Amino acid sequence: MYKQLISTLKPLLKSLLAIGLVLTLALGNADGALAARSGGRMGGGSFRAPARSYSSPSRTYAPSGGGYYGGGGFGGGFGFPFLLPFFGFGGGFGGLFSILIFISIANFLVQSFRRAGGGTDELGYSAPTTVSVARLQVGLLAEARGLQSELDSLALKADTDTATGRAQVLQESTLALLRHPEYWVYAGAESVQTRLEAAEAKFNQFSLAERSKFTEETLSNFNNQLRQSGSNKILPSLQENGELVGADLNQAPGEYIVVTVLVGTQGKLQLPTVKNSDDLRQALRQIGGVSSEQLLAVEVLWTPQASGDTLTADDMLAGYADLRSI
Repeated sequence: MYKQLISTLKPLLKSLLAIGLVLTLALGNADGALAARSGGRMGGGSFRAPARSYSSPSRTYAPSGGGYYGGGGFGGGFGFPFLLPFFGFGGGFGGLFSILIFISIANFLVQSFRRAGGGTDELGYSAPTTVSVARLQVGLLAEARGLQSELDSLALKADTDTATGRAQVLQESTLALLRHPEYWVYAGAESVQTRLEAAEAKFNQFSLAERSKFTEETLSNFNNQLRQSGSNKILPSLQENGELVGADLNQAPGEYIVVTVLVGTQGKLQLPTVKNSDDLRQALRQIGGVSSEQLLAVEVLWTPQASGDTLTADDMLAGYADLRSI
């Protein structure tokens, strides 16, 4: 009976063992492909509405005068002949004083309608009604290793705590991408328009989705908080003649580089659907042209960042399947 049971289960055990080995090899390779994915990050900003100065209407006081007049007219400091002249309001307070009061009332009504009809920030002043959040991604061939060096250098010296510094990060990053069109192979763009309250959540959603693809952020400069991993090695820089300084030419490079640009800006920013190189060039110029006054937040991410790290075709398929070949 025992031998019969063993002979019956033996084929089943062999099948289970074979399946287990296949799954182990498959999952092991997948983990290995994602195990050494470093990333760089720089940017900053916030989605608070910019402070707006607000001055209350000035009050003009005039000496009391006048008295009671027949026919329903009142004096003594309140004259509105410009509003209800047929009631006979006067008492010596017409002319310039009446114009000032009219301007004050009109200003009060305009501010009241704005506060009632539009969003307000925490200070109670009117805030921009439309905010755009955009994501632009470019996949390049790994031969564009000079691009990684440019991004590394920018991250190390950028002042990401000021509006001017963040605008420079955006402009220099998009300019670096525009200088390497011969290496463009994949791209994708997305932009949404929303209200200020929802814009930060959308921006954070984009950011977390991209950062979660990194095993480690080996270089980060966000809101002027510079962090660099101890195991990180800055990629070799380029000499004027185009030769790499400090590069190990015997080491096989990765296959791809992916750069992601995230932007939150006041007003409408509508990126084109990227189908070819011309569309990508237009999108890069649009997103890079956002002014420092309109820019609320920016984040630039790139992978790989650390020297010796690679991004293979399998990695591209696993992490960036939504990018389109151009």
